Amino acid sequence: MIFNLEMETLSKDKMERLQLERLQETVKRVYERVPFHKKAMDAAGVKPDDIQTIEDIRKLPFMKKTDLRENYPFNLFAVEMSEVARIHGSSGTKGKPTVVGYTKKDLENWAEIVARAICCAGGQPGDIFHNAYGYGLFTGGLGLHNGIERMGAVAVPVSGGNTPRQITLIEDFQPRGIAATPSYVLNIVEEMKKQGIDPRATSIKYGIFGAEPWSEEMRVQLEEALDIKAVDIYGLSEVMGPGVSIECHEAQDGLHIAEDHFYAEIIDPVTGDVLPYGQEGELVFTSLTKEAFPVIRYRTGDIASLNPEPCKCGRTTMRMSRIKGRVDDMLIIRGVNVFPTEIESVLLTFNQLAPQYQVVIERDGALDRFEVHCELTQEYASKIGSHDPAALAPLVKEISHMIKCTLGVTVVLRVLPPNSLMRSEGKAIRIVDNRNKPQPAI
Repeated sequence: MIFNLEMETLSKDKMERLQLERLQETVKRVYERVPFHKKAMDAAGVKPDDIQTIEDIRKLPFMKKTDLRENYPFNLFAVEMSEVARIHGSSGTKGKPTVVGYTKKDLENWAEIVARAICCAGGQPGDIFHNAYGYGLFTGGLGLHNGIERMGAVAVPVSGGNTPRQITLIEDFQPRGIAATPSYVLNIVEEMKKQGIDPRATSIKYGIFGAEPWSEEMRVQLEEALDIKAVDIYGLSEVMGPGVSIECHEAQDGLHIAEDHFYAEIIDPVTGDVLPYGQEGELVFTSLTKEAFPVIRYRTGDIASLNPEPCKCGRTTMRMSRIKGRVDDMLIIRGVNVFPTEIESVLLTFNQLAPQYQVVIERDGALDRFEVHCELTQEYASKIGSHDPAALAPLVKEISHMIKCTLGVTVVLRVLPPNSLMRSEGKAIRIVDNRNKPQPAI
């Protein structure tokens, strides 16, 4: 181990004293340098000197993603552009992209945070690490890359896409670690099988997966398919990028937050009230050390819970649960709240199904119709030798019954032949909303 893990084993009192000191510095910084924050704090009737305890963070106003878009591109920066070393941002597929900046010190801190995260996942100096996250404005690729190098491992910056080439490099370079979205790694596994390659025979020993919510059942699929230890990593560009939190390979029981750099809260997404430990709600982060782009009580839109208890791995840092879903991805099916990951958990208990699925929402008169589209595995399709609806009827009935019993909802289930759903080379598209799709002219 090359890192001093003191920050990951601090007592609660020492960590809170450090967090308060850094919070006070950050609040003073944004109040003096960022007009948006000064205006928001003045409207809330709070001044930097009012932050005397860590609980006083609750006096501060929230930030939302719309604030980033409304202050596009650089109005939330707390430094002059001459001090900015790098810019990242979102794709901007829903309007203006969100833009974030980093000073040289920010990048150094980020690399250290990610290096600690990789060690937490089981990485070691000298590992060859296959990084299949996308490079570019998206923080995933470069964020992992700098941490890999900081840890003393060998970075293979393959990025996403070109799956046959990914397989060639895995076979030739013999990496010990891999990072990508879980759905894309399962696409790599699928292609390996098509080429007659045994995915369990590769050199990979651990995988770091994130950028999309995924279930425990997906973890089982990944670990069994590749004979690896699969851990979840969390991050978002607005807060820093990958590495904000990660599971340890020893317990795989909650994601350890880099608490010396980020302060986490869980709030009721409707009222904004802070919720007690263990209760699910919207995840909120405050950055404690960022220079270029500090965030104060940023509402992530992700649903999770917090656990302050020490982990069996020895770390004492706050742990967050795996992301259940996003507030805006929650489906209300006949009055029942359902997240796509909950549907995934049911589907992946059936070994006849491949780990690809989509929830398709259609307009059916005045009502919404929810369809779940999934695929047969190639092995099962070959075994039954037919995609006759009559032959599949017992399986469809069993899966539909399980969804009803587990989630309390009835959906239209469509079990498709293998390779029917589009594969993603990045984040999987789990929800397809056709309600506002133009209808063909009659």
